[in-house]
Amino acid sequence: MKILITGGAGMLGRTLFRHLSATPSHQVTTLDRKTLDIGQPDLVRRVVREVGPDVILHAAAMTKVDLCETQADEAFRGNALGSANVAAAANEAGARLIAFSTDYVFSGLLGRPYHEWDAPDPKTVYGQSKRAAEIAIQQHAPNHLILRIAWLYGRGGPSFVHTMLTLGAKTADAALRVVDDQRGNPTSTDAVAQAVKTLLDVPLVGTAHLTCEGEATWFEFTREIFRLRGFGRGVDPCTTNDYPRPAPRPANSRLDNRVLRLSGLPAMPDWQASIASFLKEYPNG
Repeated sequence: MKILITGGAGMLGRTLFRHLSATPSHQVTTLDRKTLDIGQPDLVRRVVREVGPDVILHAAAMTKVDLCETQADEAFRGNALGSANVAAAANEAGARLIAFSTDYVFSGLLGRPYHEWDAPDPKTVYGQSKRAAEIAIQQHAPNHLILRIAWLYGRGGPSFVHTMLTLGAKTADAALRVVDDQRGNPTSTDAVAQAVKTLLDVPLVGTAHLTCEGEATWFEFTREIFRLRGFGRGVDPCTTNDYPRPAPRPANSRLDNRVLRLSGLPAMPDWQASIASFLKEYPNG
């Protein structure tokens, strides 16, 4: 199978390449922002024609949520327009498109985990640009699979886990204050990549959620990271209002992997098992 990865320099792209290139039957090409500007439609078409992939894993995105609020044009260029270009090129080349989206396409106000048939209602520029990307993919690439992920961490970062590892290792008298009123599914890029390896051989079309099972707040997630690493620094809960940010954070980022379950596909691993495995293999992230 010939696989093309966009966003290859990012945390998810690096993990996808590491996992998929380890399979001898896969021929994997990875491109980053320097080698492929997805905002240029002619360039995207030419590169896709030259590579001739069976599958495109579209991981390129502008993911700095706060920066998107002040650079909306760049967010929509990179996320919405870029995804439209990749989708059109994939369709033209007869390639399957597997693209990655986010929990930010939802408002975060629902009182239960979001499943794939809940209506998107993004409240941030980032979420709006990623929802526009989903719509563009649906319009331009009929043979598509959109995978929504959330609270992602992986080898080399950057991620919340890496920030907490840095802060936890510091000697400090004051306890670290971490938000305890936002709830989601901490998810390992390794778990995502393993699931993608399975999905490559499954003719699933549409949208699916792909987060680790179980849920936590950022405070609970931090306590588990500190416990696993043996950090002695204290952690205290605080509220979202204690740390205002340019982009509002959803109180509820929980995703229900309903499509995986209904399709009889393997369940994602538990978030606690995933972070334990990650820190055992990569103690410094």
